[in-house]
Amino acid sequence: MSQETLTRAWEVLQDAYQAQMEGDYERAVELYRSSLDLHPTAEAHTFLGWTYHFQGRIDEAIAECRRAIDLDPEFGNPYNDIGAYLIELNRFDEAIPWLERAVEAQRYEPRHFPHYNLGRAYLGKEMYGRARRCFEEALQIEPRYSLARQALESLQRMVN
Repeated sequence: MSQETLTRAWEVLQDAYQAQMEGDYERAVELYRSSLDLHPTAEAHTFLGWTYHFQGRIDEAIAECRRAIDLDPEFGNPYNDIGAYLIELNRFDEAIPWLERAVEAQRYEPRHFPHYNLGRAYLGKEMYGRARRCFEEALQIEPRYSLARQALESLQRMVN
């Protein structure tokens, strides 16, 4: 694989991400697939999965995240994403191990997301003490993370 091919794959991935951020999901899918054809990366699989999620294609999103993990088991984003998708499906018990692996992953930014999502899973299971601790951990890592702050405040109102 030439350096030119690798560079081109990353450029196409960046174009795909831009299309995704603009809400052009069909174009994003096309570009992510082109990037993967040039050079498969965990990032391209994960972001393709994220795009599928926005299209309501959850099973395909999870499949892309699994492909990402096969390519790079140390990349934490796909573990977190699988956990988040399972939370959306109210499959909290299935989500927790994925999110725990995201917390432990060597290569993962931003680190506060899996803690927040673990809190969401525990909240769904009505395990309020664990949920609170997870939201607090997310805020220790990123004190400005408003979703974790709101979740913690909502939880405190709920249990008082």
